[in-house]
Amino acid sequence: MLEGKIVKGIGGFYYVKSDGEIYECRARGIFRKQDIVPMVGDDVKIRLNKEDETTGYVEEILERRNELFRPPVSNVDQAVIVFALRSPDPNLWLLDKFLILAEEQEIDIAICFNKIDLVSDEEKLEYNRIYENAGYRVLNTSTETGEGIECLREVLSGKTTVFAGPSGVGKSTLLNTVQPDLKLQTGSVSEKTSRGKHTTRHVELMSLELGGYVLDTPGFSSLELDFLTEENLEVYFPEIYSKSEDCRFRGCRHNKEPGCAVKSAVEQGEISEKRYENYLLFLKDAMERRKY
Repeated sequence: MLEGKIVKGIGGFYYVKSDGEIYECRARGIFRKQDIVPMVGDDVKIRLNKEDETTGYVEEILERRNELFRPPVSNVDQAVIVFALRSPDPNLWLLDKFLILAEEQEIDIAICFNKIDLVSDEEKLEYNRIYENAGYRVLNTSTETGEGIECLREVLSGKTTVFAGPSGVGKSTLLNTVQPDLKLQTGSVSEKTSRGKHTTRHVELMSLELGGYVLDTPGFSSLELDFLTEENLEVYFPEIYSKSEDCRFRGCRHNKEPGCAVKSAVEQGEISEKRYENYLLFLKDAMERRKY
């Protein structure tokens, strides 16, 4: 049997890359009986049909290091979360939702602020400061000027990367700039809604010449974060979690409690006020869910 990686799945067919070749495979019926669905990103063993040796069957799914459900992909090394600094303007509450989801999956995270040619250096630095102070790696890119593209290539090299972010922020254009032969379809931002038009239609791992794979995910603006609770929320905000050890009361929610080190850090500018406001919004949601 051959070992390979599922790089695309459409209509019950799984396209497995092995030694530079792509094989069209069906999954064995035993997977259905065991309620197991092969995922893009799975490392698998396949058995080829003797008649043509270009098609075959997925015989075994090797152990997954991790798995995401939106997008459905496994064995991811990192997430690059892309937001534009203009056209559309960044929604930091939505960005923080993406970060929480990536933190939950325990994968490395980089934030890519795109279209930096449309804003001043001061505005770019302001956004950078918010997330660098939270402990995240921040990239700044522009496909118009080429700034930051080489740095993005270095981040993608040799890794399996989920390229995530809302529609219209320039994910596909960025990847086309990194590797022109990907020829990903790009879309424009609607003038009426200031939202991007969906251009990515299915889940597919694309091989990079510099090594590794990248998954350009469909843009989306709503993520379910049902796993968040009052107790665990701070874990998903690294800068808040690290400060929480200095709070007067154990179990402090950093909301109305006295002697809160987190609130003091916000007042002193050590923690971004915008990030703290978003934390309180997520806390409110978690408290509301708890009532039901």
